[in-house]
Amino acid sequence: MAFSLVQPLQPSAPIVLAPVEPLIRRTGTWLLRQGPAHTIMIVLALLAVVPLLWLVITAFAAPEAMAGGRLTTPSFSFENFAYVFDAIPMLQMLGNTAVMAISMSLAQLLVAILASYGFAVFDFAGRKVIYLLFVASWLVPFQVTMIPNYVLVSQLGLLNTVAGIVVPNLCSAFAVLMLQQHMRAIPRELIDASAMDGRGTWATLWLVIVPNLVPALASLTVILMISAWNEYTWPLLVMQQETSVVQVGIRSFMGAEGSNWGAIMAASGLACLPIFLLYVFLQRQIVAGFVRSGLK
Repeated sequence: MAFSLVQPLQPSAPIVLAPVEPLIRRTGTWLLRQGPAHTIMIVLALLAVVPLLWLVITAFAAPEAMAGGRLTTPSFSFENFAYVFDAIPMLQMLGNTAVMAISMSLAQLLVAILASYGFAVFDFAGRKVIYLLFVASWLVPFQVTMIPNYVLVSQLGLLNTVAGIVVPNLCSAFAVLMLQQHMRAIPRELIDASAMDGRGTWATLWLVIVPNLVPALASLTVILMISAWNEYTWPLLVMQQETSVVQVGIRSFMGAEGSNWGAIMAASGLACLPIFLLYVFLQRQIVAGFVRSGLK
C-alpha cells in the first residue's frame, strides 16, 4: 500500500479587504466637521508663537545686525545679554520682582480664603448683592482705578517701594470667585459635623475647609503668581528707581533717541524665564484650577 507524501492543496479562505469607500466617507465627514475648527486653532497657535520666536531671534542677534528695530542679517550673539547685565542690576531686579509677586499672590490668597468662606458658608442680609458687587469689581478697568490708587500710595509714602505695588492689589475678585465655587461644593454636613465637635468658625476654616481645598489652592496660587509677575503698568507708575523691579529695568532701554531692541528682548526673555519654568512644572495645576472651578 503506497502513501503519497504530497498533500493536496486545500482551498484557502478568501481574503476580505475592508471596504475603502466607508473609510473615505468617514474621513471626509470628520474633515468637514472638525477640519475648520482644527485649522483655526492651528492658525491661532502659530500667531501666538510668532512673537516668542521674534523675541528669541532679536535677543540673540548681534547689535550691528539690528537697524531701526529690523533684523538686517541673521546672526547669533550673547552681546545683548552681556549689555543687559552691565547696564542694569538684572539679578537684583529679578529678586525684587520675585518678592513683589510672592507677597501679592500670598496676600490675595489669604483675603480670598477669608472672603470666599464668608460668602459660601454664612447667610447674612444682602449676601448676594454684596457678592455681585464684589465680583463686578473684577470687570472695572485698571485705567479707572489707576489715578486714585496712585494718589493713595503717594499719600501713604509708599512710592518707589515694593509695598506701593502690593498694597492696592491685596485683594483679587477672581480668586474670591474661584474659591467660593470650590467651597460651595463642600458638603454642608461636613461643616455641621465640625460645629457639633465643638470647633468654632475659625477652626472649621483652617482644620476642615482648607485641607479639602489643597488642589484648588495650589492651582490658584500658581495663577496669582503668574499674574503678579506679569504686572507692568502699575509697577512702572509706582517704581521710578533704577534698582526696582524688572519691568522698570526693561523700560530703561527705551528712550526718545531710540530703543535698543536687542537689549529689550534679552531683558524680556530673562524676565519671562522664571515664570515660564514655573508654568512648565505646574501646568497641570493651572489647568485643573480652571476645570474644577468651571471657568473657561
